Amino acid sequence: MPHFKQDKPFVVPTTDGKLIEEHFGASTNETNLSIAHMLAPAGWSEPFQNPEFDEYTLVSRGKKMFEVDGEKIIVEAGQSILIKKGSRVRYSNPFEEPCEYWSVCLPAFSIALVHRED
Repeated sequence: MPHFKQDKPFVVPTTDGKLIEEHFGASTNETNLSIAHMLAPAGWSEPFQNPEFDEYTLVSRGKKMFEVDGEKIIVEAGQSILIKKGSRVRYSNPFEEPCEYWSVCLPAFSIALVHRED
């Protein structure tokens, strides 16, 4: 088939209130690329990680904080950022409003490649 229209993204189960709708990735047997729509609630954060993939993030609403190799970077609606594989990074939304964004990972996101710290 020369195309695949995704109209039912996989909702990744989470325990931290974050919504993850994976359009392409593990749920579609993609290993080269993943694309996900996300909504991080106010006050959300996750542990530091050292992924084996590049992650492109485009913020569509609100803002998100990135701690990359000791530097804090805030990305706001309409802005984007590339976090290169091998960087020590922590993602969070310490702000009062939810953050909506899209994430593209090359190769695809996988729990085996993310290397989250305890």
